[in-house]
Amino acid sequence: MATLNKVFLIGNLTSDPKLRKTEGRTPVANFGLAVNQKYKVANSEQKENVCFIEIVAFSKLAEVCAEYLKKGKSVFIEGRLQYRRWEQEAKARSKIEVVARTVQFLSKPEGSNKALS
Repeated sequence: MATLNKVFLIGNLTSDPKLRKTEGRTPVANFGLAVNQKYKVANSEQKENVCFIEIVAFSKLAEVCAEYLKKGKSVFIEGRLQYRRWEQEAKARSKIEVVARTVQFLSKPEGSNKALS
């Protein structure tokens, strides 16, 4: 059976990236992304739907994202979906997030404008 897990997103950061390190000392950056979809309803009125997505980046990509990206900046992200499950206060929690493989700045960041992998 063939499978494919690939995501392409263009949106704006909803928060500054938060940088931390795993127990193995690997850098990890987490940030939110808002992706807008515009559409017309029956009476030609324009509507907009916003989807909020959590993004996670690892290693050097995480460090660069934390250094150059800020809330409100536009980015193109290529990555994959990841499902996580954990226990918190005796309750089962879960979420789907995007693990970034490439982050390309669409807004001019401070000091760089290249694609990151």
